[in-house]
Amino acid sequence: MSVAAGDRLARLLALVPWLLAHDGITIAECAAHFGVDEEQLERDLWLLVVCGTPGYGPDQLVDIDFWDDGVIHVLDPQTLGRPLRLTHEEAMTLLVALRMLAQLPGIGDRDAIVTAAAKIERLASETGSSQNVAIQVDVPVEVREAVDEALASHRELAIRYAAATRDEVTDRTVHPFRVLAVDGVGYLEAYCTSAEARRTFRLDRILTASVREPVTEAPAAAFEAIPAAPSATALLALDPAARWIIDVLAGAEVVGDEDGRALVRLPLHSEEWAVRLVLSLRGAAQVRGPDGLVDAVADAAEAALSSYS
Repeated sequence: MSVAAGDRLARLLALVPWLLAHDGITIAECAAHFGVDEEQLERDLWLLVVCGTPGYGPDQLVDIDFWDDGVIHVLDPQTLGRPLRLTHEEAMTLLVALRMLAQLPGIGDRDAIVTAAAKIERLASETGSSQNVAIQVDVPVEVREAVDEALASHRELAIRYAAATRDEVTDRTVHPFRVLAVDGVGYLEAYCTSAEARRTFRLDRILTASVREPVTEAPAAAFEAIPAAPSATALLALDPAARWIIDVLAGAEVVGDEDGRALVRLPLHSEEWAVRLVLSLRGAAQVRGPDGLVDAVADAAEAALSSYS
């Protein structure tokens, strides 16, 4: 669902109960309240009057009178007469997400997030379904404050970063663009002057961060589009126990079968990343190509085994 579609759905769900509470309001006044133009509001109303409960007969559709004189009257709201209430699971999911966002850098209105979380927690408490929700995002306070300042002032950051794929700590200078959260993990998207390209850094792997002076402009290359996927690929033969990575890794494609194993082609982000992936599957995956990756996995496995008697 696109952002625009998500906004419209939220508006449609809120529109009918709000109109019931403001019977006789004009289209212009309603559009101003919901922050849309009159044409968009009329499109929303026309969509609502063809929505209803299964069967979708004339008496099972939302009935709204609005087309004669520009005044809106809800004649039959069907099941949309009251604002929707969150289920316990939905409330807890929102609360966890808000608690996490409140601790991430780059959040424009952290006070609004804290206020929303408090309201949801209070409502859950009133229904007797409250649970203590404590979320601790593993980002040092000084790192969060530095990222906040750099994003607000459009300045560079000097960071010390622990890379996951190469087991090394590097010092980098980056131009931060935004912070995003994926599956409960915070990331900083930035232009890295060392790599001369856009990179994404896990916030919990940034060991230190400080805002640099003076202010410098990010190079034009920083604003170029990021390729959708790496050009190189790897071919793996997966046991049934490892087939879960097909659903988890973006771009994974099943291309055949080999004696009950799925042949899967994966985007090859880096050789180090692929070696770690294969070793982590503990024998449930075998590399079929490219040859360089086959050798790299064999060398890494041999080096690991040499540490044991």
